[in-house]
Amino acid sequence: MLLHPSSDHLPFDASLYYFVGVFDIYDREETKGKELAFYKPNDNEDREKLILKYCLDPHNKLSYRHRYMLVEGLSLALNTEDFNFHSYFEDDPDEYSTMAWDETEIADPRGFFADIYRLANEVWKDDLQKASLEDPSTW
Repeated sequence: MLLHPSSDHLPFDASLYYFVGVFDIYDREETKGKELAFYKPNDNEDREKLILKYCLDPHNKLSYRHRYMLVEGLSLALNTEDFNFHSYFEDDPDEYSTMAWDETEIADPRGFFADIYRLANEVWKDDLQKASLEDPSTW
């Protein structure tokens, strides 16, 4: 079983929140919120900058296996016709979550995740190739 990168016992949950959870600005509106406010998530150029800077493991905490699992989960979601990508941009006051942009501000949430998928496959190409040569059931 693949474990969470910072745990010796928690299973890794390859949730799509790994990609966009970095846009949660709860209690950081004056710092991270202001930083993210300069970006327009519906502008292709800004979106690519956001994804490269924030979404694709900028601190290199994920192993090649974690990255592979995330991309596989994202691929599955993108191939599910009615998958609710909007929900990943919704605020959740019960969880103390405030996204930099809510679901109404992202014109095409599926397109946002499709761009993440495209860029992840480019940036993580070597890691994804390495993991594809292994049997994930042995992780």
